[in-house]
Amino acid sequence: MTRAITCTTRPPRPGEKDGVDYHFCDAAEFKRRVQAGDFIEHATVFGRSYGTLRSELLDKLRAGRDVLLNVDVQGAATIRDRAQAGPELRRALVTVFLTPPSVTVLAERLSKRNTEAAEEIQKRLALARQEIAQWTHFDYLLISSTVPEDLRRMLAIVEAEKMRAARAAAPEF
Repeated sequence: MTRAITCTTRPPRPGEKDGVDYHFCDAAEFKRRVQAGDFIEHATVFGRSYGTLRSELLDKLRAGRDVLLNVDVQGAATIRDRAQAGPELRRALVTVFLTPPSVTVLAERLSKRNTEAAEEIQKRLALARQEIAQWTHFDYLLISSTVPEDLRRMLAIVEAEKMRAARAAAPEF
């Protein structure tokens, strides 16, 4: 499994590397790429733009890789819509809604990051409450516990999806 690296206009956090954690770019470059149709989905959230490059996703899918996209509910809705029009993406798409067990836990996690002011955290929590209501539009609901456990369960979903009759290759006799 590989992750599609998202483009963003936000500055890197300490320890983040361009091309590894995100593709960091300025607003003008991001806008140029939107106009060129480079993104399969994009959105502006809290004044920062984020987008998944079409090539980042499709090149990896065509290479036979399972690709993880980390997108918000807007991005997931856009990708679901695009999958309806494209058989390549439709065959590959499995949606998982990952959420902490409560807004209180989310608030604790955001506070521990020490990257946003208290006012910014409150805005994020208000948006999170709206987004959590969208979980029914996804194939799976994954209530987050620990990173290793979340990863284990995500990999179990991937393996189960590979065994679906609609995705599997016919056995040879």
